[in-house]
Amino acid sequence: MLLLLANNAFANANIDVGPALGEQAPEISVINTLKQPVKIKQLSGDKGLIILFFRSADWCPFCKKHLIELNNHAEQFTTLGYGLAAISYDNTDILKTFTQQKSISYPLLSDQKVQTMLAYDIVNEEYAADSDHYGIPYPGVVVIDSKGNVIHKHFFKGYKKRVKFADLYLQLKSAS
Repeated sequence: MLLLLANNAFANANIDVGPALGEQAPEISVINTLKQPVKIKQLSGDKGLIILFFRSADWCPFCKKHLIELNNHAEQFTTLGYGLAAISYDNTDILKTFTQQKSISYPLLSDQKVQTMLAYDIVNEEYAADSDHYGIPYPGVVVIDSKGNVIHKHFFKGYKKRVKFADLYLQLKSAS
């Protein structure tokens, strides 16, 4: 099994949350903008799935920029054989509006019940369960291979640092 290690550019800011490398990825409990449930296998390409976990497509300017950055690299990742998805606690109307306004080519998915964020152990602890912002994840990326195993992950405590998709593409391409 091939495990990708943290890139030096991310190593200093990376926090140790989320599923362990090499382990089976937890299933996702999300709905798409049509309010239909979606599973990892439906989203995956031949080599697997890249999931971007983000705070909000409504109020977070860093998230909006990151979603657009992923969209700019989407074709490269799909050419490598990966499916793409992004998950937030936003409701489906917010995600649908952002998708349409920015012509996002991959699904933005809603984890309104916080089940996926809890299963992935990435709920930002700065927000209590009774807060309006409860369910916000630490921003990050998980790559799941075709067998359902986590082969790559990066999460950040702050909201400004993010995975650079150009770097992630080069890592995944060199591992191919």
